[in-house]
Amino acid sequence: MSSSEACPSDRLHGLDALRGAALLLGVVLHASLGYLPTVIWPFADEQTSPWATVIFFAIHLFRMTTFFLIAGLFGHMLLQRRGLGGFIRDRLGRIAGPLFGLWWVVFPAVIAVFIWKAAIDNGGTIPTGGPPPPPMTFETFPLLHLWFLWVLMILYAAFLLLRAPFALLDRDGAVGRLVDRLTGALIGPWTPAVMAAPLALALWLTPDWIAIFGIPTPDKGFIPNPAALTAFGSAFALGVILDRRRDLLGRIERFWHGFTVMALGSGAGALALSGGAVFTFDPVTDPSLKTALAYLYAFAVFASTMAVTGLALRFMSGHSAVRRYLADASYWIYIIHLPLVMAAQVLMLDAPLPWWGKLAAVTAGVTAVSLLTYELLVRHSFVGRWLNGRRIPWRSRPDTGLAPAE
Repeated sequence: MSSSEACPSDRLHGLDALRGAALLLGVVLHASLGYLPTVIWPFADEQTSPWATVIFFAIHLFRMTTFFLIAGLFGHMLLQRRGLGGFIRDRLGRIAGPLFGLWWVVFPAVIAVFIWKAAIDNGGTIPTGGPPPPPMTFETFPLLHLWFLWVLMILYAAFLLLRAPFALLDRDGAVGRLVDRLTGALIGPWTPAVMAAPLALALWLTPDWIAIFGIPTPDKGFIPNPAALTAFGSAFALGVILDRRRDLLGRIERFWHGFTVMALGSGAGALALSGGAVFTFDPVTDPSLKTALAYLYAFAVFASTMAVTGLALRFMSGHSAVRRYLADASYWIYIIHLPLVMAAQVLMLDAPLPWWGKLAAVTAGVTAVSLLTYELLVRHSFVGRWLNGRRIPWRSRPDTGLAPAE
């Protein structure tokens, strides 16, 4: 029996590791922004390379759709295990709590880095008379990189609202069995093509769509843009129905070769049509090009998501203490990493290193500092219980229980 066709109560080590990797890749993604050929980042370095664009594009292509797919699967698992009340309490504590509690730590830290850089540029003193800060309205509130927690809350609420009438009316399970049969028909080599259609339409309808950025990041305001909601909502829904048909994970695992070839081919094509590694800010204006590029990019998003899911199920389904530790730490690391990345980029501005050396130094340094704070301040404290649902004693046996439903 395939490793992913195990009993539903078995821990999905591969998906848990993949969820952690998706969060940890956020450090690399934001670190790469300082070394793009086109300046789009406030802490841009003189050392740049088109390869930094390739790194950014590749990570941005699959990272968040993969995260939301796993979030949907683990969310459905959590609901089945704990019931409606337990699910709501858990999500409010571990998702809404960090969003509204730690934003007040992260945002001032980001502002502090901006002030520090401004002082450096001003000869060591903080400049006065600068422009006023933008207003914080419902439409412009700076969620920063914590936007994914807000979108998760929206998707959890939508999931519960859409599920409620079926839970009340489908007493004999007929609708559930129909959904399971449709899910079986959805999963196969054709999955990326089917899943791409709604996202392609949403991207095509996005005004002034900048293709190199792919799915527009909903990091400002409390109303996510339609393309982001379509991409992440459909990935989340796919995760929910895959938890109902856990046997289909084995089908994804077996076809990892094909999904990987699809992802590499469509991803390379989407990068080329988006302007290549130059990283142009120009929106796509030609209607025929936008049509082709929107579908190709959407196809690449879901081909790469299915590819990394299959790879994780195939090669990381066994228990690993290191992968488990990093998966546990990844939530904390992602929450605190952005101001640390910005500060590290400032420190590396005058370093006599090539761009890739600076990128590696920023990534390694931020990860090391984040892991240290996780071990000393989070893992064995009440913060660890808050974020991961449990506090690990200083001396404990390896945990082999179910994964936290992130």
